[in-house]
Amino acid sequence: MPSVAAPRPPESIAALGDVMQLCFINRDFEGTLKFWSEVMGAGPFFLNEKVILEELLYMGRPSDVDFRVAIGYWGDLQIEIIEQRNDAPSIYRDWLDGGHEGLQHVCLMVDDLAKARAVCEAAGAVIAQEGRLPGGRCNFLYADTGGGPGTMVEIVQPGPGMVEGFAAMREAARNWDGTDPVRPRGAATIPV
Repeated sequence: MPSVAAPRPPESIAALGDVMQLCFINRDFEGTLKFWSEVMGAGPFFLNEKVILEELLYMGRPSDVDFRVAIGYWGDLQIEIIEQRNDAPSIYRDWLDGGHEGLQHVCLMVDDLAKARAVCEAAGAVIAQEGRLPGGRCNFLYADTGGGPGTMVEIVQPGPGMVEGFAAMREAARNWDGTDPVRPRGAATIPV
């Protein structure tokens, strides 16, 4: 059945772009990877054991979050799994401390992060976390829309190589035969 997209209000969060990623945060990182690769058939996942950030602000204050991330594809939809490994203040810690597990946020890519911030703030969202990757690989923010679990929106303004890195991972998923479901970051040009 063909899909018919409803018109989007021009200054809404939905008008910023299509959801390109679902991010899951659970207490069992390995179990979540196993579920997505074995049950759902997503993958392979590319694992970054320690994400390095140039800057991270949580609620406007610096925070030194130690976390790892696995990224894979389920068709054209990116699946991200995050595990925080310290007690630094963050949206990831808040999620688990609030008794939640599962879908924590969705992600959009934009060309203009400042415009996206303004749209989110005009909609009443709170910028809960923001930062950047080294070398200008990307700038990002997380907008808490206040809609409850799973309604946090990550907005990424990609830098050089990020889009191409994601495309390489998506291509790996298209040709994946189920072997090596979790691969080290170097196995593809993983942008985070």
